[in-house]
Amino acid sequence: MTMETKDPLHIPAGRGIAAELIAVLVAVIGEAPHIMTIRDARALPSGPFESSHRSLQSGLREWVEQQTGHPIGYMEQLYTFADRDRGHEGKSAISISYLGLTREESRADARDSEWRDWYDYFPWEDHRKGTPELFEAVVAPRLKQWADESTSKAARADRWQRAAITFGLDEFAWNEELVLQRYELLYEAGLVTEAERGQKPVLPGRAMLADHRRILATGIARLRAKIKYRPVVFELMPPAFSLLQLQRSVEALAGRLLHKQNFRRLIEQQELVEETGLSSFETGGRPAKLFRFRQAVLAERAAAGTKLPLLRP
Repeated sequence: MTMETKDPLHIPAGRGIAAELIAVLVAVIGEAPHIMTIRDARALPSGPFESSHRSLQSGLREWVEQQTGHPIGYMEQLYTFADRDRGHEGKSAISISYLGLTREESRADARDSEWRDWYDYFPWEDHRKGTPELFEAVVAPRLKQWADESTSKAARADRWQRAAITFGLDEFAWNEELVLQRYELLYEAGLVTEAERGQKPVLPGRAMLADHRRILATGIARLRAKIKYRPVVFELMPPAFSLLQLQRSVEALAGRLLHKQNFRRLIEQQELVEETGLSSFETGGRPAKLFRFRQAVLAERAAAGTKLPLLRP
């Protein structure tokens, strides 16, 4: 199911523009969503776009394989970051980020790269066991304190309403897709390390270099939205898998639990999988049937122009 989007941006060499290519490379490992990292898990794989690269995507693939020894399967462009404070030595700088999906693969030439659970960086995003203790004990009080620091009643109300909507507080429901908005609000409030305010303690969560955690948040949000209407989750699954493995993988990405019967009914109705004739005995109980993704789905859906809703708790 490997698919690539065409490069929407072509950058001429020698025009005073420096382009950095950054990859959010995702795999599901042990029912947990992981990202490929470098530099002691503080950065995403990245490198400059060079004149020798045939395209932005080919350049990114070269950098990822060179830095991590790991190939990229599915890839799509995420976002182009071109803030004014980027660049140096008289050159403007842009960062072009991509989302890549793959399966875990250990390589001897991986150098300093490693897979890390993305909830190490965003511990408030994992709601599979309900609202995290960190959320109620730390996140909400800190956001309330930040809102109360405003000088006017209207500003205080505005800040708290934004926090409530974004973090699902008061009467608002948690929306798993607002990963980037939550990180940017915490940055604005000075509650993440990257904000470098120094006036107040920051929230738990591993920091990253430059704006790589912001880019990671963008990738998580995109994937959480995409698994609801495109079968990209199968890029992360082994060739044969049980329906429970599939459900656990979707839950890991979404950070929320799914209703087992409803999920299986949806998979069957969409005819996304087919039996392999094999079974797994790893659970220690009854053998579980193994399935594979039905590749014909792609052609059928493309022809019909329909979407593939995969998730809605």
